Amino acid sequence: MFELLPLKAAATCSIEIDGRTVQVPDSFTVAAALLANGWDACRTSAISAAPRGPFCMMGVCFECLVEVDGVPNVQGCMTPVREGMQVRAMQGKARLA
Repeated sequence: MFELLPLKAAATCSIEIDGRTVQVPDSFTVAAALLANGWDACRTSAISAAPRGPFCMMGVCFECLVEVDGVPNVQGCMTPVREGMQVRAMQGKARLA
């Protein structure tokens, strides 16, 4: 469903997603990095634990909430990746920072 377009020799950075280190172009957002590396869900819903993933990719729907470097409820589609970033999927009800 998600296919990367050929990129010119782009600089990459190393980030960790749920404990797995991946290399992604440094122009990606967290949501794009998740999708490009096989994650189709980045959180589960609070009531049914249904998987939820990036949808609008422009900051409107809030389906792409993840934990970044220990900070919960970060919109993955609006957050650029950076070297050493640690991203974790959120499970169930969001918690306050």
